[in-house]
Amino acid sequence: MSNASIGWSREEMAARVALDIPDGSYVNLGIGIPELVARYVPEEREFIYHTENGLLGMGPAPEEGGGEPELINAGKRRVTALPGAAYFHHADSFVMIRGGHLDLCVLGALQVAQNGDLANWSVGSPDAIPAVGGAMDLVAGVKAIYVVTQHVTKKGAPKLVEACTFPLTGCGIVDRIYTDLAVIDVTDEGFRLVELAPGIDEDHVRERTDAPLLSIGEGRAVTS
Repeated sequence: MSNASIGWSREEMAARVALDIPDGSYVNLGIGIPELVARYVPEEREFIYHTENGLLGMGPAPEEGGGEPELINAGKRRVTALPGAAYFHHADSFVMIRGGHLDLCVLGALQVAQNGDLANWSVGSPDAIPAVGGAMDLVAGVKAIYVVTQHVTKKGAPKLVEACTFPLTGCGIVDRIYTDLAVIDVTDEGFRLVELAPGIDEDHVRERTDAPLLSIGEGRAVTS
């Protein structure tokens, strides 16, 4: 088997996520690749981005070296504020999250299990540096969870697995996964391919997934 393409870039992954966000959604973006989603809003839609440290109406990152040093997201990176944006205490921000007022959250992942379990804050080793942030509140309080991540680690280990071996962030909460190789739904029957990245075939994805993978069109609706 030969694949001329390496799949989607980080920017292309973020743009692909944005295509699936419904118009008018209130959206929280995690740290890393999820932050890039703010750059991509289809012209015919409006998204209202939320950040845990107290901003509703977050815009994309400013040009390199630009922006206000005190206007940052939860990942401490500079952002912009759209007209009509609101600022508030981070406690109020978490009330929005826990109260079910956000439609969608886009997070990164260390592992995603075929039943929708998510591990994204620690590898569990004694010397690991945990990065909990607001992820546990987000997966418990937001209506839908999308994950965007590289399909495998830098060492080539699959991130999509039968069962997570790292400490869990949430149980059975992931709805859809976007990787550099494919878009994959979490269904009642496990992982199901939705779309392949250009130049990537199903066998290429299966070889890099440590769980059964249904072909495009197989399986029932996504678990919500």
